[in-house]
Amino acid sequence: MTYHRLLRFRATWALAALAVLLPLGAGAAPKTVCTVTINSSDERDVMQRRLPRGDYRFVELVQKGKPDWLQSACQRGVTCDALVISGHFDDGTEFYTDRFDDREFLTVHELQSAACSASCNSLFSQLKEVYLFGCNTLKSSPRHVASDEVLRSVRRAGGSEADAERIAAMLSERYGQSNRDRLRHIFKDVPVLYGFSSKAPLGRVAGPLLERYFQTAPAGEVASGRASPTLLNLFGPSSMIAVAGLTDADPHASFRQDMCNLADNAPPAAQKVAFMHQVLQRDMSEVRMFLDHVERQAAALGPAQRANPAVAAALRDIERDTVTRERYLAFARDADEATVQARMMALARTLGWLTPAQEEDEFLHMVAERMAKGGLGATEVDLVCSRHQEREPTLARRVIATGAARPAKVTHSAVLACLGSEEAHERTLKALTSSSDDDVAIAQVYLRHRPLADQDEVRTVAAGIGRMTAAAAQVRALETLARQRVSDPQSLQEIARLFPQARSLEVQRAIAGILIRSDTRQLARADLARTLRQHRMRSPDGSDVIDLLIRLLQQA
Repeated sequence: MTYHRLLRFRATWALAALAVLLPLGAGAAPKTVCTVTINSSDERDVMQRRLPRGDYRFVELVQKGKPDWLQSACQRGVTCDALVISGHFDDGTEFYTDRFDDREFLTVHELQSAACSASCNSLFSQLKEVYLFGCNTLKSSPRHVASDEVLRSVRRAGGSEADAERIAAMLSERYGQSNRDRLRHIFKDVPVLYGFSSKAPLGRVAGPLLERYFQTAPAGEVASGRASPTLLNLFGPSSMIAVAGLTDADPHASFRQDMCNLADNAPPAAQKVAFMHQVLQRDMSEVRMFLDHVERQAAALGPAQRANPAVAAALRDIERDTVTRERYLAFARDADEATVQARMMALARTLGWLTPAQEEDEFLHMVAERMAKGGLGATEVDLVCSRHQEREPTLARRVIATGAARPAKVTHSAVLACLGSEEAHERTLKALTSSSDDDVAIAQVYLRHRPLADQDEVRTVAAGIGRMTAAAAQVRALETLARQRVSDPQSLQEIARLFPQARSLEVQRAIAGILIRSDTRQLARADLARTLRQHRMRSPDGSDVIDLLIRLLQQA
């Protein structure tokens, strides 16, 4: 090696060594850590305090009082190197808060729209890491599993039992949409997603764990795109794992494109309706697994969009597709779950495949058929009551005329009562004070939708609860009555008289739950407080609602 080449080699080596030793902020632009603080700010605060300001800058995306804050971040051209989302995520549909003074939330659909829309392509385009501080954020259990109607559909088409099982497994894998899969789809190509496969620590616990992490974490590790063994070891006992975002090489990458075709806000509405038609023309088992996305797209079409000539033409194409309509309705009528069948029929009406009257006929036929087969439960009662907020006695009479109704069954009475039968309403109220906990549970569902009508009904129920002997059923009945906000003095006195006779702490707490919600000025407060103190059973877990009621009575 010549002298000059040796000098150049040493200089190059020295510059490389210097680049490694120099802090990030000495030359590179600071990395942007975007935070979405829905519930706890502990995680954000620790990271903001411990990461060098010259190397990292923080942007809080949530703007209090501004519901479109995510879209606002897109419009401002915010680009994130790391994203920290803090919020409860138990049911897998949205990040939310448990604070009463705050109503911030972030839905999975909003994230899907941001990830898929060309109008928001900068926000997640440079992401190296995502921190998902919420329970079940990377849970792998599928949210949707191919149900028995899918298997029956394959058999009707001539497939064998093996074909049906194979197709069901493929659909569950492709469309199961576990929390992990959905977030991997949203954060496509992101090298590292941190999250929790089950329970996550609350912010007050996660904060100190992050403090410990930063005590030993290598400089520049955050937003490096490399999973941190130190972080995973610290949070591992709390079910933290790290996965990579979806890539084009993933076997089910095409599903993301399907999802984006509907979630993206950029394409014209007519184009999205045409794609929706393509989805509906697929095998109906696949349509069933994709139902959430199709429903959302159909519901998003407002009157102004439907009046657009191109959209109207695309919708007419769907309406006139009688072959797909018949396949769809046959599959819907065979659905195992009443809620799925009702959703599919409602979508058929939205698409022009059923008139409102035809949809009502389908719904009543479903109710009668499930009555005849013994397939009614709390879910069906809730469904019927939610659908028919107003009593319509003619609907109840139509179901009764089928001969499927059995008045002795409380589920049948509750459904008929939801449809407008006064006789069924009386039978359901009696069930609330029966000795069967299952019957009381059905009456409880019914009364969530149809509150007690007047003072006489409240008194009848209160007196009936006093005669109940089954403790579990009595507690459920008392809890149901508590939601009715009892104000009738006679009923309150009847409930208060039950307290000394109660044979369990749960019953006493349920009684206190009614009284604390009511206007206790109607009662002799001093006498009631004395009765509560004298007859209350010892609480093994400290102060409870009985103690709170006693304090309120004493203060008054």
